[in-house]
Amino acid sequence: MSLSFIPLGVGDAFSALHYSSCLAVEAEDQVLLIDCPHPIRKMMREASESSGVPLDVERVSAVALTHLHADHASGLESLAYFSFFVLQRKMELLAHPSITRRLWEGHLAAGMECLIEEHGAGPSDKHFEDYFTHTPLHLERAVRHGPFEIECRFTYHHVPTTAFRIRAGGRCLGYSADTAFDEGLIAWLSEADLVIHETNYGVHTPYEKLAALPEATRAKMRLIHYPDLFDASGSVIEPLAQGRRYTV
Repeated sequence: MSLSFIPLGVGDAFSALHYSSCLAVEAEDQVLLIDCPHPIRKMMREASESSGVPLDVERVSAVALTHLHADHASGLESLAYFSFFVLQRKMELLAHPSITRRLWEGHLAAGMECLIEEHGAGPSDKHFEDYFTHTPLHLERAVRHGPFEIECRFTYHHVPTTAFRIRAGGRCLGYSADTAFDEGLIAWLSEADLVIHETNYGVHTPYEKLAALPEATRAKMRLIHYPDLFDASGSVIEPLAQGRRYTV
């Protein structure tokens, strides 16, 4: 068994070149999405064509959500509707309670709380539990989902956000999520075999800070969430390529 992933998107919220950052992580023929931006099915289809790995909603066993900014969560409505209507099953959501606390009322309810289920009938009330099952993630211990064990840690960001360590097949993948530069977080992530770290402007992580890390840390680090003007060819840390398959 191996642990692999495909970046469905590598860009930031303002990118005109790339989809928003999102990963499809695979182990034992199960796919775990890390975040879910719109248009998630188109992102999966294009990644399937470029990587040769079949990806669509029926292969997604769960979504692990880092935070509620739209460039990370805007595809949840369409993903849940597709699962509800086409697959006739609920989508499993893995997230810390501080993130799911406002997910329904503050994000999804406006477009999902009323549903006409038969032609000619009036809309019926729907709730989070009609579309999703929620498995809470914990700061104190790992949570298992299928072949994956997921640990989380808060990052420094505008809204509650968690980084992940994901274990499967004897390997570990670290994912920073959105964060300012944080030496403690990097130390936590560095226990993984491969670390995916964001870089961007503002309250994000400056590339220069990551480039100054020890060579051993940089060697197992890959970049994501980078801006369109980022000099990928000049980076001393490899930027992830959208739609390419990587093995941890």
